[in-house]
Amino acid sequence: MTAQDRRTDLDWLRIAAFGLLIFYHVGMFYVTWDFHVKSSRASDAIEPLMLVTNPWRLLLLFIISGAATRFMADKMKAGQLAGSRMGRLLPPLLLAVFVIVPPQSYYELVEALAHLGLPQSPTLDNFYLKYVTASGHWCDASGCLTTPTYNHMWFVAYLALYTLLLIALLPLLRRAPKWLGKLIEGPGLFLTPWIFLTITRITLFPIFDETHDFRNDWYLHLVDFSGFLFGFAIAKHDAFFRACMKWRFVALGLAIAAYAALLSFYIAYDTADPTDLLRNIFRGVRELQAWAFIVAAFGFAYRHWRGADGPVRRYLTEAIFPFYIVHQTAIIIAGHYLDPARTSRVARSQPHHRRHGGDLLGELTNSPSACPWLRPWFGLRSRPRLEDGKNPRLAAGGDRLSLGRTDPTVPPIGAEHVSGLPDRRRRYRGPDHSGRFHHPARAGHRLGAP
Repeated sequence: MTAQDRRTDLDWLRIAAFGLLIFYHVGMFYVTWDFHVKSSRASDAIEPLMLVTNPWRLLLLFIISGAATRFMADKMKAGQLAGSRMGRLLPPLLLAVFVIVPPQSYYELVEALAHLGLPQSPTLDNFYLKYVTASGHWCDASGCLTTPTYNHMWFVAYLALYTLLLIALLPLLRRAPKWLGKLIEGPGLFLTPWIFLTITRITLFPIFDETHDFRNDWYLHLVDFSGFLFGFAIAKHDAFFRACMKWRFVALGLAIAAYAALLSFYIAYDTADPTDLLRNIFRGVRELQAWAFIVAAFGFAYRHWRGADGPVRRYLTEAIFPFYIVHQTAIIIAGHYLDPARTSRVARSQPHHRRHGGDLLGELTNSPSACPWLRPWFGLRSRPRLEDGKNPRLAAGGDRLSLGRTDPTVPPIGAEHVSGLPDRRRRYRGPDHSGRFHHPARAGHRLGAP
């Protein structure tokens, strides 16, 4: 496949979305929202900034993943597609559950014990054995830490699940009526997805919340699987991307206005509960922010990144998924050990800290690329694929986002654990249902977005 056939706009958007997600998790160390480990200087200073991407960053990734799956599905039989996708998703998931994530649970327990003034022994004796055999019985009054778990890799687990569901639905999807494409034409570009997201938020979120437990996460399943199907549908529907490009500034303005209104709501009801009607209205505002930002992202990417290729894009396309796999563990370990040094500006600014941090990130990225046997465990092909004699490039954790021959007349055809459960106590919750920002130690109830 030649360089001009590649959907570099979707490549760049995928890189940017994963990058935002990584920086978001860095921010989680410094805000008052619940996380595995916390900075001793955590505050609400950057929480408004975090809320810019909170409603839409994962949905965007599911849409892009659906588009990548479409390009593959058009070139493979169902069995080949299942084998290819599971070969790229399940090894990283297993690596995460049994190698990458255990340190996250360990340091979460270390900090919890320290907060309670309890010794590490015998609670953390034989930690890994207890972790993999689910025999730790790490509980307190608010619940238990269940292991083995996948934590931040829930995205990959859901992606694998949704891929298998989509493959089962392929015969129906390929026969979907053409009139479905009209649902996102004209005003439908904004209205149809926004109405769906709003109704889902109002009806299902209060019942199921967001658990990241694949067995009962029905609100997120409906939203994210729908996003995955939507990406599959619009992947080769060039009219959608042209419309996003046309309305990108309008979408960005709507997104900023919705964000400002939502932030005002959070501030106004920091110490009071809103009425059910007002809460539901601002759930709709939240979904307007989410979808408008997604439209703007697709529009700006299509305008400025389509055909924008080079060694940087090829390198980042391969490197970003291994970074995503290891980033949260790196954040938690670094945060745990470096936090005491935050009281000293000298210690915080010493050059060797920056040098060793850069060396670590370089090794994490280069090791999978240099070792063929290690590459599949990080969602990469065993051997890099060469394109026109250039540097290797492939979409880690996804596949090549190839354009091929785009036909604007092709309408949409409809709009990723698996071992153990996620920790339901110390996952991100964000502002609570009334919009208040709560530190976990002060929260009298479960936290969650409006």
